[in-house]
Amino acid sequence: MYEKNIQRQDMTKFFHSRGKLLLTGEYAVLDGALSLAFPTRLGQSLCISETNQGFSWKSFDFHKKVWFEHHELTFDDFKQNTTLSTTAKTLLNILNTAVELNPTFATQLSHCQIETHLEFEREWGLGTSSTLINNIAQWAGINPFELLFKSFGGSGYDIACAMHKTPILYKLTENRPSAYPLQFLLPQTDQLFFVYLNKKQNSKEGIALYKSIKRNKKNLASRITEITENIIRTTSLSDFCQLIDNHEQIIADFLKIPTVKETLFRDFSGSIKSLGAWGGDFVLAVGERNYVFDYFHKKGFSTVVPFQEMVYIEP
Repeated sequence: MYEKNIQRQDMTKFFHSRGKLLLTGEYAVLDGALSLAFPTRLGQSLCISETNQGFSWKSFDFHKKVWFEHHELTFDDFKQNTTLSTTAKTLLNILNTAVELNPTFATQLSHCQIETHLEFEREWGLGTSSTLINNIAQWAGINPFELLFKSFGGSGYDIACAMHKTPILYKLTENRPSAYPLQFLLPQTDQLFFVYLNKKQNSKEGIALYKSIKRNKKNLASRITEITENIIRTTSLSDFCQLIDNHEQIIADFLKIPTVKETLFRDFSGSIKSLGAWGGDFVLAVGERNYVFDYFHKKGFSTVVPFQEMVYIEP
């Protein structure tokens, strides 16, 4: 894992945002639970240069291959195009929302060549959308949370991660986001590993499932807040494991679905914590390094990333 340097000799503007991992508060963050999240070392950049060739957009993946591109004579042509792909429609919605929030931004879209460069695999769920939204917000000079809430939706913790260089506590209070940077490390991070479950999880589907449940979410948020507060105070790995095990069971009971450990990893000797919407992307596994790598590789999960290589902590 490493951070890439994007060549910028010909670029007139450059923005960069970090990816995200949510350790506590999945689902419950939407109802005011205090949540703990981490910005990742890797993120996404946005490069803009002026051109007389109209409106041009290219998105490059981790392997430097173009995974999306769109060209129009003008941005107005883009807006009037009725045959757009799903990805193009999503991009247009974000850009149109940015213009609504800052009408002068429209002039910057008239003649420009735009490139985005991902530093992680798209399937990893580390924030392809949130890093893009934060970058566009910086470019447009607008509030990134407003852009997210009006265009894409979600809790906003991912935007907070994109903006920070330390772990954060995140909370929504009456739909108003608050992020508090933390100067701390989890206990024994040399025994913490992020394991990719070999499939991308649709966070919108996860949110829709949670919102469809009509039960006491204030009580859920209160219990998760208490766990988050205890996690940032603990210095014991065993206490940390007990807290994340409790968190898993609370969410499992609320959603009425089994934990990922019960489903896939019953014989794993350590703790496993889902991160974000359940069912895909990464989980956190706690254990001795050799055991963790050997266990998950034998199970067919080859992407195992040590905590220190994934999470960004400002020097």
